[in-house]
Amino acid sequence: MPTLTPPETDSGLARRLAARAGELLLRVRATHGHGDPAALKAAGDRASHDLLRAELAAQRPDDAVLSEEDKDSRAVGHADAGGRLTADRVWIIDPLDGTREFS
Repeated sequence: MPTLTPPETDSGLARRLAARAGELLLRVRATHGHGDPAALKAAGDRASHDLLRAELAAQRPDDAVLSEEDKDSRAVGHADAGGRLTADRVWIIDPLDGTREFS
């Protein structure tokens, strides 16, 4: 009989996604170089955001996400985009913390 793997804990998922995003950001920096810091920052933010959004949607489809890179995260008084106010769990992510140091 095959052994069933228990579901990944939230903290385990967060650690794994942080490591994957870090590896991705290193590749983005190696590809883009430091010639245009604004373009490097934008590329890093977008790549990490897309990775984290996709993985959370796949791994925790019932959870809501608030990402610094989402347009609605900056709107004051914005309606409950993505069901964040009614969700049982909300992931709050900053896809690239330390953008100045990164670029």
